[in-house]
Amino acid sequence: MTPPLGPWLLPGDVRQHAHAPDSPLPAAVLFDRDGTLVADVPYNGDPSRVVLMPGAREAVDTVRTAGVPVGVVTNQSGVARGLLTRREVEDVRLRVEELLGPFAVWAVCPHGPGEGCGCRKPAPGLVLAACRRLAVPPGRTVVIGDIGADMEAARAAGARGVLVPTDVTRAEEVVAADATAADLPQAVRLVLDPAVPTGEAR
Repeated sequence: MTPPLGPWLLPGDVRQHAHAPDSPLPAAVLFDRDGTLVADVPYNGDPSRVVLMPGAREAVDTVRTAGVPVGVVTNQSGVARGLLTRREVEDVRLRVEELLGPFAVWAVCPHGPGEGCGCRKPAPGLVLAACRRLAVPPGRTVVIGDIGADMEAARAAGARGVLVPTDVTRAEEVVAADATAADLPQAVRLVLDPAVPTGEAR
């Protein structure tokens, strides 16, 4: 059965939804999942294969400590391809939260590249859906990811993007990014206090 052409919004920690409209901090920080928070295991539905990326726990904890809601925006085309079920996506979510703590929102695109949805990154739908769930303006939201599609989705939604390149990030994606950081903790420092020197961040 073909999923409806809209994102899945998985259960989140509602306690993180509050934000101060006049705060200099972002209203929310949304992380890509695979290749950003956890190692990219293609079409993974097995919680035992979830491995954190370096610095992921420190980065997420730092954002939470600052009082900023954290969320996840992730493409999961394995659902449309018949390689993943919703239950498996949920099981992996639960494992990620065992390792990183609860997120305020999970926005998941279950569609394939050719289905014409508006949520599959680089389209802005996941970012916009997460912002609506959190009642925060996209213009005060930051998306942190590892590939150009994450940055394009942020830009299309009116959000700020920070790229944390990995071995799969293409050189042209790095050049096109509005901001880059060497690792997740550095990306978070850049997001929370742009005045702090961040080495390779630009």
